[in-house]
Amino acid sequence: MRLLRCACAFAAFLPLPILSAPPDGDPQNPTTAAQTKLEQKSETHEKTRTVSEIAKAVKPSLVKVTQFGREGASGMGSGFVLSAEGLVATNRHVIGDGRRLSVETSDGTVHEVTEVHASDTRLDLAILRIAPKNLKALPLGDSDSLHQGDPIVAMGNPVGFDFSVVEGVVSEPARDVEGVPMIQVAIPVEQGNSGGPLLDRQGRVVGLVTLKSARTENLGFAMPVNALKKLLEKPNPVPIERWLTIGVLNPRLWSTRMGAQWTQRAGLVSVAQPGSGFGGRSLCLWRKRPADSFDASVTVKLDDEAGAAGLAFCADEEDRHYGFYPTAGKLRLTRFDGPDVFSWKILAELEAPAYLPGDWNTLHVRLEGSRIRCSVNDTEVLNIEDDGLRGGRVGLCKFRSTSASFKGFQTGASTASQKPDAESAATLRSLLESGLQDDQSREAAMSQLLKQPEAAGRAIEQRRTQLEKEAILLREMGGELHRRTVREQLASELAKPDASTDLLRCTLLLARHDNPELEIQSYEEALAQMAQELRADPEIAAGTTQAVQRISRFLFQENGFHGSRTDFTSRSNSYLNEVLDDREGLPITLSVVFLELARRLEVPRVAGIPLPGRFMVGYKPQDNSPYTLIDVFEGGKEMTMEEALTSIGGEDRISASAMKPALKRDILLRMIHNLLGPLRDARSLRREALPYLDLTLALEPDAIPERFSRAVLRERLADKRGARADVMWLLEHPPEELPEEQQRSLRLWMERLQ
Repeated sequence: MRLLRCACAFAAFLPLPILSAPPDGDPQNPTTAAQTKLEQKSETHEKTRTVSEIAKAVKPSLVKVTQFGREGASGMGSGFVLSAEGLVATNRHVIGDGRRLSVETSDGTVHEVTEVHASDTRLDLAILRIAPKNLKALPLGDSDSLHQGDPIVAMGNPVGFDFSVVEGVVSEPARDVEGVPMIQVAIPVEQGNSGGPLLDRQGRVVGLVTLKSARTENLGFAMPVNALKKLLEKPNPVPIERWLTIGVLNPRLWSTRMGAQWTQRAGLVSVAQPGSGFGGRSLCLWRKRPADSFDASVTVKLDDEAGAAGLAFCADEEDRHYGFYPTAGKLRLTRFDGPDVFSWKILAELEAPAYLPGDWNTLHVRLEGSRIRCSVNDTEVLNIEDDGLRGGRVGLCKFRSTSASFKGFQTGASTASQKPDAESAATLRSLLESGLQDDQSREAAMSQLLKQPEAAGRAIEQRRTQLEKEAILLREMGGELHRRTVREQLASELAKPDASTDLLRCTLLLARHDNPELEIQSYEEALAQMAQELRADPEIAAGTTQAVQRISRFLFQENGFHGSRTDFTSRSNSYLNEVLDDREGLPITLSVVFLELARRLEVPRVAGIPLPGRFMVGYKPQDNSPYTLIDVFEGGKEMTMEEALTSIGGEDRISASAMKPALKRDILLRMIHNLLGPLRDARSLRREALPYLDLTLALEPDAIPERFSRAVLRERLADKRGARADVMWLLEHPPEELPEEQQRSLRLWMERLQ
């Protein structure tokens, strides 16, 4: 519904005056049918409730639905209890695509959604399932019996005012809205009302508040409840594990047990909320089983040292496994022989100086025969014999309400890191000592400081301040070193012929530019695995058209890749690792996934077409054929070039270059510009834009607008030296036909920077 939009963009509008209902027949000589309706109205009038009575009765059944996107809570709407067995009705647009959902009841209790029981995008309806039973369901009325002018009541959560009520009238009981019959209502509607119940004056649900008109502030629309009844009769249930795409773990690599929220972003596996096992236990297991003797390692960071999270190994499909993990600042090795504490045995618990509380710590386990060897940060802390459990799988574990992050998980014949040799270690220590410029040992220095503690305290504080400043500089140097390294890697890759350039690696390097911890190899392997799944499919070898259509179905229907709607401006849409994680992105990043999958499958005549405002994938069925375009943002919709040009504003506004295949360098620069765009304020660039200007100019030195912007930003940030270098470049490489007045302005600018 493009002319109308959901309640997340609503503005308040006033109710219309009550309209007079048309007569059922001649008022002087009513027919029997008309008389029956009058009698029914009279009976209904006797049962009519006040708005206060309806609100009191309905509130226990009203809910607030929240969807969680890449950056936390990203949308909120309303809903109501549809059945005592945990079914909740709302609008389809309220739940978004692939997002975690929660339902809050009127008593403030928050429940996770376990299933999208039914949904229909065209009708904008959804039915969710939550675990609690014995909920109070609202009675459903008959939306076909509504008349113009009937009084109605709506409840919802407008602009954060939870569980609010408003009254109005039916303006038109069956208004066609882009091919969908809806109830036109005159009630104030605000952001958050979507999905709330529309009730008659007997307290029965006759519709779901859905949207407001984009043409006037005096009209709103509700989906008839009879459409919801049909959806309830023929549900299309999807378990929440299959629904989720935002941060979901790859089910081909990991399996989770005993609840908790395990997610994966930028190569990091994170866990939150207590598991359903005793003590909040939950497991996340690697699907491939190791050999009888194996190594396993992972780097873990706990949000609270009172919690516990680490490695699990020899895990069966039930409750038995070992666990090696930090807890309360100590390291513990436990054998879990059953579901509760009475069947658990702590094999060892100790303090380890090598463990760094509140920081990342690398845990390592070596299992060989009956011996278990455990290390933290390359220091062995346990070497014991226990053969109580063998076989099973390796993975991650957490306990209690711990939130923890994991990275670098490995298992195999050997995962132990190599320690530096003695000479290298001595050199490192010497460098650290010389950095402090202190030849005295700590005890010797302390004996002298105690003679004048006040002056010594001030001196220590000054030195501490100095060291903190140095630490800030070191962090900045580290960040700059990382960004320059990425720039050089990208420049090196793009220096190759276009056909030899690895576009996937370039786009992952762009994401790593902002996230140094991103593990590129894991995403290269993920796309390779996707290609492997399709390689043996006969449609891939049947010709370009069949292969392209098979890839399209694989991505958009079978694996849930989709265009970002509610998070369109999120930076996550430009990070290809997050697009692969969440299966959500912009036209250009979804196109990269499509193009790289086609390249790995050796599908010929497939290219990226850089139409302005909408990047698309194009393919030629034969060498001399025109391009057929695929709109990856719209689920792989195919269209001709003429249809695509019409959809974005007409052929007369499009240059010929926009209809030619894009070079990989141009694709990457376009992605950088997408990241740069939101950093432009009304009059200037924010300082966070500088790394992207540096990156653009490293890849395209002749980019004059970016060169000019960087000169302005550098001057504003008091980097006169850098600003001078950019202005000098502009003077030495002036654009063709640069007016003399602008050249003079550049020379005056250079003089000011001297």
